[in-house]
Amino acid sequence: MKGYNKRFVYFICLVSAMGGLLFGYDWVVIGGAKPFYELYFDIADAPSMQGLAMSVALLGCLIGAMTGGTLADRYGRKPLLLTSAAIFLVSAYATGAFSAFSYFLIARFLGGIGIGIASGLSPMYIAEIAPATIRGKLVSLNQLTIVLGILGAQVANWLIAEPIPESFTPADIAASWNGQMGWRWMFWGAAFPAAVFLILACFIPESPRWTAIKGKVQQAERTLGKIGGPEYAREELRSLTETAGAAKGGEGGLRTLFSRPFRKVLIFGVVIAVFQQWCGTNVIFNYAQEIFQSAGYSLGDVLFNIVITGVANVIFTFVAIYTVDRLGRRTLMLIGAGGLAGIYLILGTCYYFEISGFFMVMLVVMAIACYAMSLGPVTWVLLAEIFPNRVRAVAMATCTFSLWAASFVLTYTFPLLNSFLGSSGTFGIYALICIAGFIFLRRLPETKGKSLEALEKELIKQDNTTNK
Repeated sequence: MKGYNKRFVYFICLVSAMGGLLFGYDWVVIGGAKPFYELYFDIADAPSMQGLAMSVALLGCLIGAMTGGTLADRYGRKPLLLTSAAIFLVSAYATGAFSAFSYFLIARFLGGIGIGIASGLSPMYIAEIAPATIRGKLVSLNQLTIVLGILGAQVANWLIAEPIPESFTPADIAASWNGQMGWRWMFWGAAFPAAVFLILACFIPESPRWTAIKGKVQQAERTLGKIGGPEYAREELRSLTETAGAAKGGEGGLRTLFSRPFRKVLIFGVVIAVFQQWCGTNVIFNYAQEIFQSAGYSLGDVLFNIVITGVANVIFTFVAIYTVDRLGRRTLMLIGAGGLAGIYLILGTCYYFEISGFFMVMLVVMAIACYAMSLGPVTWVLLAEIFPNRVRAVAMATCTFSLWAASFVLTYTFPLLNSFLGSSGTFGIYALICIAGFIFLRRLPETKGKSLEALEKELIKQDNTTNK
């Protein structure tokens, strides 16, 4: 494709990617608020309540991810984006406003539903809108907004929290502004971008692929014409009409997704989604306080070190955006799996020999950088493009559900592994998982530069051939 309406395409993709921004902020903000709300709710010595506060949003993610796909197929992508924006807005305000722990948990659970919907829907919508030649770059914008949301939460936590004197006892911290109001403002920070997302999402079009499948060909043609002109619209519609016709021949639900023709590509999607979590990098965001304190840093220094990891996350996501349509998805995934395996082995060895200080921070930053330029963004690119139009929404929902289930397992097991095996043994296990992931990813097909309809013919044809 030689030319396209850059202003229009980037506007609708960036608006959709704001779901990623809120996903990143809401997911990470709790890490900075954790030392304060635990004292406020008097759960600092209650591990089960601490774990519930940290993981209840992930349970919401599972529900949001699974129901989001079905609802997006029935009502369209745009209404679900608006719904997720509204959920983020309500959850952000409620989480900071409640003074009862049970209501706090409900608000976090609601925010998790918003994350579950947005995490699968935003990259899928962008993939369905974007021209094939720049699809990888545009879907990676969603990951960029996720890491900007993460960095935004880390910076907000650092700036909002007032300095904590070393002489302060837990009771002093609980009675301080941080313990009474600071943690509330950390959560309220998400309300401002959520309101902007809700307003701007009113001005983006419905996905032309969804409208074509639903028989609204003229609406699809108008949207495609705005993207690339009349000739591009006719070309895309020709391919879309073929797949839309195929979609009408089946229900396009879970039964279709789990049928023989789609089995191989579904396995690829689920394994990729689970591996993105089980590679272990995300525990650094959820348990950064424990990781850096075990490396010898005080709480004040920990908040600053967390910001450093966030900056590295953003910088190397730009590397992914620049390279994903050049080097390809498969190459970047292999670089990520192999690189993380090596870094974790070194990190585990350092923990074993009780090495602490700046070198440990550098290793953590290297792990974040490796993840940010590979497994973090490219996973979402692959999941958004490997599935056929007729099952894309339910397939994304299934894979996103698997991803958040894996995230829940990762988040829940890290303290247990850390307790039984120590940090060295825990990162040794993550290294072994990355080695296994590297071996599996060598079988991954390359998808760069191909239209979604061409990929459907290629991948489903491969699967049919395999199963004959």
